[in-house]
Amino acid sequence: MNPSTYFSEVTDPRVTGRCLHLLSDILMIGLCTYLTGGVNYEDMRLFALERGENLKDILSLRNGVPSEDTFERVFQRIDPSELDYCLRSYGKSILSDLSEKQLVIDGKKQSGASPTSRGNRGLYILNAWVSENKFCISQKAVNDKSNEITAIPEVLSGIDIEDAVVSIDAMGTQREIADLILDKKGHYLLAVKGNQKSLYEDIECAFKVNGGLDTNTTIEKDHGRIEVRKCSILPAREYLLEETVQSWRGLGTIVKIESSREISGKTAHETRYYISDETGLSASYFQKLIRGHWSIENQLHWHLDITFKEDDCRARKGFSPQNLSVLR
Repeated sequence: MNPSTYFSEVTDPRVTGRCLHLLSDILMIGLCTYLTGGVNYEDMRLFALERGENLKDILSLRNGVPSEDTFERVFQRIDPSELDYCLRSYGKSILSDLSEKQLVIDGKKQSGASPTSRGNRGLYILNAWVSENKFCISQKAVNDKSNEITAIPEVLSGIDIEDAVVSIDAMGTQREIADLILDKKGHYLLAVKGNQKSLYEDIECAFKVNGGLDTNTTIEKDHGRIEVRKCSILPAREYLLEETVQSWRGLGTIVKIESSREISGKTAHETRYYISDETGLSASYFQKLIRGHWSIENQLHWHLDITFKEDDCRARKGFSPQNLSVLR
């Protein structure tokens, strides 16, 4: 792999002719630093000092190792969308087919971002996560959580989701988003909460009439925690109001998840509802999808916080938060 070609889509923001270090070297060092457990610009410099000799095939380092300030200046100024496109293209070459896979769309707030810095006001990163492969295939920065609604179509527009199941939390349960997923020949699984009041109430009433034509119950025990989840499903057209079915294109199945979690003798109960365009499938199938949806919290977000220490990262200026998030 030639890194200069690999990162050729990223525009160098520095003055031509006055650069001591190749942009491809800086970006490759940053990527390798995160892959090996580093978390900041100092770690990038140390990585290059300690391992640069062993990476002559992919690093030039014609003027030695870049300083911390050089890493900082570059990551503050490069366009996050270009870096994301570069890495996303590589991801697509690894994961070329999403057919029959689950694509989880979810956002995460960057707690280390400065709310007053250019491009970072209340920064959220919207991720597209392939549950089966544990792979983030795309992401987009949004100014606040409410803007996820407009960002989700932008993320989906760049991904081939044919025959994939796209699962989104309640913020993304919008008719336009459901239509887009179906237009792209995918399937949707959307969480339903109070932001879709009439839909929520109709589903709630349906399960009062019939507790479920098919159910599936799972029990998990781990470190003193006992969690029980019961998944129940009903055909939408038989149990929802006609106006509800007509207002949500392709609506085929409604799903109810009843969960109880016992920790240290205290038990918490929760009920959640979902809608799907798929029909004729079992409760265990939807149980697995909904567990898969939460894998982005348990795996991607957990690793960003713990392994890569994203919430502790103090890179706040310019586009640094977005660009470092792309590398992670």
